[in-house]
This record gives sequence, structure tokens and C-alpha cells, in this order.
Amino acid sequence: MEKYFSLRRETKVISKKYSSGWPRRVLVGRWAKTGFLQAHGRPSFSQGRFHRSIPTGLGSICERCSFGFKRTRRELALPTFVGWRGFLDAMIRSQLANGRWSLVRRNRGYRPRREWKRAGSSVAQEIPDTALTAAFDDETDSPAELTRDTDAKGPRRRFSLARKSEAFFSHGSPLNLPASVFAGMTALGFLSYIIGNHNVTYERADGLVKQVGFLWAANWTLDFMVFLPLFFFFVIELLVFWKSEGRRKLAAHGDQMESDDAWLRNVDASSYTYWSVFLICLLFAGLFQWIGVSLIPLMKGGGNYAMDWGKIALVRPEVISVPETVVFTGLAYLYMCLVFYLFFVGLILLYTVVHDLWRIGDGLKKLPHVDHQQELNEAGLTVMRGVFRCTVLGVLVAIWMKVQSSYLASSGENIVAWLVGDMSSMFQGRDDVSTGFRYRMPTHYSSLLIVISTCFVFLYGSIRLGVGGRFHASLWKMSAVVALLVVSYLLIDAFAGFSTLLAISVLVALYGLFDPGFGRWRASELGNNQSVS
Repeated sequence: MEKYFSLRRETKVISKKYSSGWPRRVLVGRWAKTGFLQAHGRPSFSQGRFHRSIPTGLGSICERCSFGFKRTRRELALPTFVGWRGFLDAMIRSQLANGRWSLVRRNRGYRPRREWKRAGSSVAQEIPDTALTAAFDDETDSPAELTRDTDAKGPRRRFSLARKSEAFFSHGSPLNLPASVFAGMTALGFLSYIIGNHNVTYERADGLVKQVGFLWAANWTLDFMVFLPLFFFFVIELLVFWKSEGRRKLAAHGDQMESDDAWLRNVDASSYTYWSVFLICLLFAGLFQWIGVSLIPLMKGGGNYAMDWGKIALVRPEVISVPETVVFTGLAYLYMCLVFYLFFVGLILLYTVVHDLWRIGDGLKKLPHVDHQQELNEAGLTVMRGVFRCTVLGVLVAIWMKVQSSYLASSGENIVAWLVGDMSSMFQGRDDVSTGFRYRMPTHYSSLLIVISTCFVFLYGSIRLGVGGRFHASLWKMSAVVALLVVSYLLIDAFAGFSTLLAISVLVALYGLFDPGFGRWRASELGNNQSVS
């Protein structure tokens, strides 16, 4: 009897929650999810009301219970009880037996019904589609329609820069973002043709005529038209694999929606990182750098910076005017800072994928009598391939930024002739390293930040996924290529013939983009009997 009266007290409490505006659609979904309605049959509607016998195992208080369903256009309501509360007693027993009161415990503050209607969008997303479909007749509103309708009525989610940034990589076609970056650079190239600074030379104080046209700048043409679009493509490819196949398979999520929600929580965990990177790229790498390097020298002159396409109006006003240069450089720096923000977003997403895989793998290793080592090795190898490709492309972006900055201070007439001349000087015994001018080179610093950030992600992935894995040989090859690229970057313009080492490292890195494993290796690295390329 004591147990019975305790249950009756629970019944009265829940009844008060109904009258105070408890979210009725939530409990309907919870009943369906626990299998209560399916276990006791489907209700038969008769002019909006139905009758059904309560099984003796659930309630002996009454034998029949009469209750109706209130059904509106936008929501499915709970049963409105007419007779005895036998059905409610049975529901409480079912919920307590299945441990489904976590939602009730979390929502201790019972809001009025109007507030629950406003918050209906977030509630509707928690209702399983299959459970509701099995619980109700075909004439009721579908869960998809319910979600769309309540989303239209409910309040909008708080703006999340992390989710918006992640959506650039995960939503739509994989070609959207790379094509957009390529199209932006193409538009700047056409604009440079129109204003006339695409191919322009100037005579330096020592009488050397240098090529400083916009399309001759390797850090703009090669980076924004080749390496960065490829970087975004590989990040998107890895992200699609992890969200649609890798994560759901390892985390044993039966529902894609649950896996996506868990991934978005991981993205939201780095929200401050996204905002920090956004402010640094927009303000410092974009606005402040444009003002200090381009705008102030154009307006007032001065500044110990090398002459380039952004300041050519000072020495060649007949080619392009100062106002045109100000507008063009402003657009170019705006485009540059936005693209590099997306570049760092790609690095953050790579880090998130590696950390997510390591966390899931660490949890699976603690499960007894479950062996997921094969799946972890395959997922780890796929993730590290993608991270390696993106690391190679990131370091190549930094290399050409430093090459272009070093060329402007060198004695070369154009960048191609300068690199070829440096390569030949190694065989002829000439030393032309110290024959250039000394300028401020902010690009050296920004390119170093890119190298450090990119290599950090690769190093983190190698430590988290490589230790205890079965693909040590391929990981060592990838690490050697990354190390060779970093050494080549650091030695740019450091000695005569540096371009020879640079050419070798770039060729090896480009080959690694197509074959990250550098040849076929034995399947024993993955622990199976199949060969992996």
C-alpha cells in the first residue's frame, strides 16, 4: 500500500504539471520511445476519441479507461483524461521502470504554457521520428512537419560563430568553398587588369628594374588560386567522412541526428577560439596591416617597406592613381583576411576531428569484451592522411609568402629569374644572398604563424593517433616530409642555392598529396589481411 500511495502522489504531481503547461509533446515522444504505446497496441480513433482496455499487469484499479486526443494543426497533445487515471498510473510505472525521468529532473522550473509554446522548436527536435510514427495513426501530423512548424514559431537560436563557420565546410557541395576562394582571386585578377597594376615594373635606387605586378606576386596567385582551394577541399573531404561515416560507426550511434548533435557540441566547445581567430584575422591581419603597410604610405609616404603592387602609385602615378590603389588594396586585404580566417577555421576543425577520434577511441578501449582496434586504425589512418595533406598545403602557402617577400628585397628582376639564378649560383660558386636591400617584412612573421599553427595540428594528430596505432611506417614518412618542408621554409634566402632544396621539398610534398603513404604498404600495419594504398 505504501508503494501504491507513493505512486498516486507521483500521479498528482504529474497532473499538476499538465495543468501548469508541462510540454505535452515531450512526454508523448518519451512514451513512444520507451515502447509503452507500441507494447499495448495502437489506439483506434473514433470521432476524435478512443477506448482501450488497460492490461491487468499495469493497473488493477480499473478495467477500462476512456480518454481522448486533442489534435491541432501544429502540435500533438497528450491524452485528456475523462475517466479514472489508470492510463496515467501505467505510464508512470513504465517511465520509472525504464529510467526516463531525466528530462523531468532537468526541467524543475515549470514555465507557463505560452513559454513552452515559444520554446517548442528545441523540444520538438528531441522527439524520435520513428517512435512517433509507430505510436500514432497516419492521420496525425508527421514529426517532420511538427518540427518545421514549431521551428517557424519558436525563437531563433543564439548566434554561434563556431557553427556558422563549420557550416561553410559541412553544408552544400564540397566545391562551394574552394570555388568561392578561386573566384574571389579571379575577380581581383580581372580588376588588376582593369586598373593596370597586373604587370608593372619600377626602377629601384640602384638602377635595377623589378617586376612588381599583382599577377606576378606568388603569394597571391599560387596561394589563393591553387594551394588554399586544395586545402579547403581536403578539409571538407575529411569532415564529410568523419561526420557521415567515421564518427557514427565508432560511436555506435544508431541515429545520424544524435551523432550530428554530439559533433556540434564539440564544435561549440571551441567557440572562444573561433572568436579569437576571427578578431585577429579581421582586425590585425586585415584592417591594421592594411592601414600600416598600404594606406599610410600611400597617403603620407614613408615606411621602410619594399615597393610592390600596393604602393606602385607612389613611383608610377601614370600607371595607377593613389585613390584607385587605396580601393584595390582595401578589397584585396579584406578578401585576404576572410580567406585566412577560413583557413584557420579549417585547422580548428582538423584539431576537433583528431580530438574527437582520440576521445571516442579512448572510451572504446575501456569497454570489456569489445574489440574496435581495427576500426580505430582505419579511421586513424584516414584522418592522418587528411591532416597530412592539409599540413603540406598550409606550409606551401607559408613558403610562397616568404619567397615573395624575400624576392622584393633581392636583386632579381622577377621572381622566376631570381629563383633560377639562385639555383644556378650553387653550381657556379657565386654568393648573391646579401646583395639585396633591407626592408620591413611583416609577411615573414605572418607566414611563420601559419607554419606553427599548421604543424601543431599535425603534431597533435601524430601524438594522439599515432601512439598505439598500427601505421607507424606511413606516419614516419609523413613526418619526414613535413620536417623537410619546414626546413626549406626556414632556409629561404639564407644561403646561395636555397632554391634547390626548396624545389626538392616542394616536389616531394606535391607527390605526397596524391599518395600520402608514399607507396603501398603491408596490410599488417592495419591489422587485417587486405592491402591498403
